Amino acid sequence: MAQLQITVNGVAYQHEVEPRLLLAQYLRDVLGLTGTNIGCDTSQCGACTVLLDGVAVKSCTVLALQANGSQVTTIEALKTNGNYHPLQQAFWDNHGLQCGFCTSGMILTAVDLLKRNPNPTEEEIRRGIEGNICRCTGYQNIVKAIQAAAAQMR
Repeated sequence: MAQLQITVNGVAYQHEVEPRLLLAQYLRDVLGLTGTNIGCDTSQCGACTVLLDGVAVKSCTVLALQANGSQVTTIEALKTNGNYHPLQQAFWDNHGLQCGFCTSGMILTAVDLLKRNPNPTEEEIRRGIEGNICRCTGYQNIVKAIQAAAAQMR
């Protein structure tokens, strides 16, 4: 067992964890933050994407102890004061989701993308989300949603 000190969604936590525990498992099983989905366990789908110190990472490939001392943001933190984040609202308004399994990872990937590039082209958006797989939508409405959120956030 090893000591983990981590801040998740603005709350500091301290737990003893197995050294091989994945960040995704820690978030889901220890903290109960089930918005972080586990879709493949191989880093192919992106459903487990979270922000680690502000950068989008696939939490199924990060050991919890690798995040020791870091700040993690999950989808649960984006809604503030009862209001959806502009990306969450844009996904809803532009039908950027169907089953919703990939949505949290897709949105957090887009948060990082728009932080680095507040006015991306369609091609830059598609390149920015290419590590996230959606099996339902065909991506067109996801791209529209990210474009709409980018316009609102500028």
